[in-house]
Amino acid sequence: MTRDEDLGQTWHLPAALAAAAALAVAIVGMTLTDLGPWYQSLRQPDWAPPAVFYGIAWTTIYALAALAAVSAWLGTRNRRESDTVIAAFALNGFLNMLWSLLFFNARRPDWAFTEGLLLWLSVASLIVISLRHSRTAALLLMPYLAWVSAAGLLNYEVVRLNGPFG
Repeated sequence: MTRDEDLGQTWHLPAALAAAAALAVAIVGMTLTDLGPWYQSLRQPDWAPPAVFYGIAWTTIYALAALAAVSAWLGTRNRRESDTVIAAFALNGFLNMLWSLLFFNARRPDWAFTEGLLLWLSVASLIVISLRHSRTAALLLMPYLAWVSAAGLLNYEVVRLNGPFG
């Protein structure tokens, strides 16, 4: 078997696992997202994107993050490095879902904003960790950081326009 054939077989399992993980995070996040009367009653800033944009943005981000995870993982040289990459992506997925839980289910945009700062730091950390193993992975994560930055500003404005909560 040639090196290219071996690499071709090597990426299939990580790609399938990354896709499954991204899909799981997306499904849990979507399940936790309640766009009912409470959310509809929140005042939004004038610059908030239209509702249809959120699904497009998150679908794109999850796909890019899955590709980044595979690229970073394939660039690792040993088990410790691969475990670090996997743990960083897993933590980020958890924080991503936690934001939805806090904002939509606990109805605490103020808590979600604070947690969103941790989410932003986790995305920035993913970029740094991934860059050690794959420049491509780090670049694939840049739209995620941009989106979480914009979402954080939007979250802040929702708190400012509607608070206090709780």
